[in-house]
Amino acid sequence: MSKRKTFTKTDISIPVVQYVRDSAGAVVIPLDVIPPRNTTVKFNCGTGAGATQFDFGPWYGLGIDQIVYPCQKQIERFLDGQDKEVTDVSIRTYCQSGLAGFFDYLEQLRIARRRDLTLADVNRDCIDGYIGALKDTGTSRLTQKNHYTNSKSVLKSLCKRGLISEIRSGDEATFPRNPFSGLGKRGRGERPLPKAQRQAFATAVKKAVLPLFDDEVEPTSELVAYALLVVALHTGRNTWPLLEMSRDCLRAHPKNDRLFLVLYKRRGHTTSKVAVRADDNETELAVQSMPTVRPSVGRLIRRVIELSERLIKEAPAELRNRVWLYRTRALNGELRASGDISALNPGTLERSIKLLVKRYELVDTDGKPLRITVSRLRKTFVNRIYEILGGDIVETAAAAGDTVRVTDVDYLRPGESAQKNWKFMGMALVTELLTKTLGATERTPIGRCTDLENGQFAPKKDREPCMSFLDCLRCRNYVVTAEDLHRLFSFYWRLFSERARMSPKKWHRQFAHIVRLIDRDVIEAGIAKGVFKRDAVDKERERARVSPHPFWQSETIIPALAEGLA
Repeated sequence: MSKRKTFTKTDISIPVVQYVRDSAGAVVIPLDVIPPRNTTVKFNCGTGAGATQFDFGPWYGLGIDQIVYPCQKQIERFLDGQDKEVTDVSIRTYCQSGLAGFFDYLEQLRIARRRDLTLADVNRDCIDGYIGALKDTGTSRLTQKNHYTNSKSVLKSLCKRGLISEIRSGDEATFPRNPFSGLGKRGRGERPLPKAQRQAFATAVKKAVLPLFDDEVEPTSELVAYALLVVALHTGRNTWPLLEMSRDCLRAHPKNDRLFLVLYKRRGHTTSKVAVRADDNETELAVQSMPTVRPSVGRLIRRVIELSERLIKEAPAELRNRVWLYRTRALNGELRASGDISALNPGTLERSIKLLVKRYELVDTDGKPLRITVSRLRKTFVNRIYEILGGDIVETAAAAGDTVRVTDVDYLRPGESAQKNWKFMGMALVTELLTKTLGATERTPIGRCTDLENGQFAPKKDREPCMSFLDCLRCRNYVVTAEDLHRLFSFYWRLFSERARMSPKKWHRQFAHIVRLIDRDVIEAGIAKGVFKRDAVDKERERARVSPHPFWQSETIIPALAEGLA
């Protein structure tokens, strides 16, 4: 669902770069305007946390003024809403994690060239040298790329305005096409939470958020952060759209027990919506007392909106439409009587997560404090949806709000069962290699077979192995030993599970006789002859019910076999 872009009126007369062109057409800044009277730019950071201003003063007078001055003016233009729509938080990042390092490099380049630098010096050689300097810093390649991208965002705007002569293609292109290639292959970001850790975190965060439903509660940064984590866990949305949730984020849904949570993504000027559960007795303006069951996501969001209603008048204008508002605390941790009103930001969210992990002693598989981020919760949500939908990647991508390719490459990871299955296969292969029995065991998912290629029900063509497992109990080549009981009972329980998916008459016609053959002709006959022991049979029967053989874990294998498709 797209959102119409709104255009704000700006004064295009200021700030403007005062410059002239020399005889060669190069841009030259008059010396009488450098440095400007005010070298500091101020940010109205809104949701973001951190420095509220950036000073260009330290880089004036170093022989790179002809480049620093237009960069400062370009930042001021961004702050005035000109050239492109970008938030103050992003502009601050351009300065701190982009231009600062670029100016330091230019200072070293000026010393090496023994002359002052101008905008004409910003060419391919300069950019290549800057990339090399970033690589020499010893930081991660992702950090290097981010610093380069932040600097490039400002320089590209100067190119579009004609202050820097840009070559767009060829070997001399001003900006190389992909100087940090291969980053996507090296790492794929956060990993989804394993089942045990996901359950522990869900229990902890739901306990931590319950005080929000007390009558006299005052919203704090920790409480609203925990509420945001609950929303992230159940919706799988991205960090910034959640932080910037507007107060009208909940919309009507065709079903009475559902609501649409609508979030806006600035970068693409798009909105995403996800259905969340709402209580039947909810109203638009009020939330009843806390019920004995866990609150729904819709109820939680409405409770936060209700509690923050009293803070709107005191909040800065740019935060009055935010959901996650709270009153800042004094240095001793006590709430101020009339403190500043702030909105949840990445820094506050991170601190709250650390407090939650410490308070509830959440640890990972190595015993270290559990790492929780909204990005990791999103990946956990996507992989959980993929598991619930039985591997339907198209529906999973729709639930995640991404394309199938992005969901497949960037979000999906092998599940715990897949890892166990691969480990099982590896151990079996190693055993057969060590005992020199590779290919000689001829085991099937039900038991053993004396001749997989030429057995009674084998296809007997082109050395194709027999896959007619529903006929194993009637085949003269079928063999069962005590080691095969887990496979046999896994097949046994899978047949029983099919009763819930088909009519009783059809199940009795197709599968009931197989269950009788297993009980009567295999198990009871084996116990009577002393081949199996009763306690071993009972143990393997229960083991197969709880943890079936990998082949019989799929819910589609039996219908496929019955239809002759397997």
